[in-house]
Amino acid sequence: MPRESSAPVLHAESPDGVLIAYRVHGDDAESGRPPVLLVHGFASDSSITWDGTGWVRALVESGRRVITADLRGHGASDKPVTVDAYAPDRLGADLLAVLDSAGAARCDAIGYSLGNRVVSALCELAPDRVRRVVIGGAGPTELFATWDVAGIRAYLVDDVAPRNPVIAQVLGPAIRAGADREALLACVGGVSGAPLAIPGDIPVLFVAGEEDPVPAGVQQLALDWESDLVTIPGRDHVSTLTSRTFKDAAIDFLA
Repeated sequence: MPRESSAPVLHAESPDGVLIAYRVHGDDAESGRPPVLLVHGFASDSSITWDGTGWVRALVESGRRVITADLRGHGASDKPVTVDAYAPDRLGADLLAVLDSAGAARCDAIGYSLGNRVVSALCELAPDRVRRVVIGGAGPTELFATWDVAGIRAYLVDDVAPRNPVIAQVLGPAIRAGADREALLACVGGVSGAPLAIPGDIPVLFVAGEEDPVPAGVQQLALDWESDLVTIPGRDHVSTLTSRTFKDAAIDFLA
């Protein structure tokens, strides 16, 4: 079971009225560095992705204030069920609302999987609010654009097993945990094909598991962006998150 955070759940209101749940961990003892905004992936939430894998603890112990947010459609945030509610610009506006609500003028950001498309949207919307970015488990191809939407619908609505094993790996735990299936389906439609584009003046670190097929092409992307890439041996899309190597690389880069 994921470790529960002792930080209270707060809510920020996005411009379209959707409430986004977030938590603030740590204090402002080291005021010279901005807080670290952690953005989870699809069909997960901040508790599972960041608390349960030791990320929040590791960052706070390194002297950083941490903000964790549940993406709309996930966790304790509102769950609209229309595709346009999950347009990248709206997801980016959600993160900006969280930063405003938390009183964070700037942040460092760590995204994982889908979370990187949302961080990208935040950087496009408000590049002055982001100092550095760590991109974990993502590459140039947006995953949903490669999925069979009819197959996803059949799995979410009718429990028909998908042909693509990655879909079952990503969605299975969420379905068993009682996730809102209509919201997840809408999220797939809204995010499909979303770009990964961080402004060139924001330093970026890429991290990918050696056995993870999701960030295919990340080596060339890192070269194109003149960014460093940390590859973690023997790790797949799920197990990369628990890697101490990933945590140490991110903490060092954000320092």
